[in-house]
Amino acid sequence: MIVLKVFVAGPIHGFEDKQDYRRVIAQLLRKFGYEPVDPWEREREIYQRSSKDRSWWRRAKPEEFVRRDLEDIERCDALIAYLPTLSAGACMELFYAKLRGKKTVVVCELPDPSPWIVVHSDVLLKSTVELESYLREKGL
Repeated sequence: MIVLKVFVAGPIHGFEDKQDYRRVIAQLLRKFGYEPVDPWEREREIYQRSSKDRSWWRRAKPEEFVRRDLEDIERCDALIAYLPTLSAGACMELFYAKLRGKKTVVVCELPDPSPWIVVHSDVLLKSTVELESYLREKGL
């Protein structure tokens, strides 16, 4: 049995203490037989080590962060982006996944999402409750 891998995108920078949504999405994915691929699992330690030194971001090598995320997206079958607010990284990951022909699902709490989000979403949902229903009824 082949298990589909799903990249979990969402805001990290500035949201370091608000990552619970990732656990919820990962649990839903596992519940319905998918394997979550979450960059936060790799990057959490970097952010936690640096939590007292907010200037670390300016010294980081952004091309390494981006390269790793793009490589993860390449090896995934789909992407789920959680957007409670605009996130440059999550939007770029959404755009890249769509260009690479991946299935894209967006959980967007914004009342009026950008046309860029709408156009690059195969499925646009309002909540993780809707995500659970979608995964149960239609799947990826």
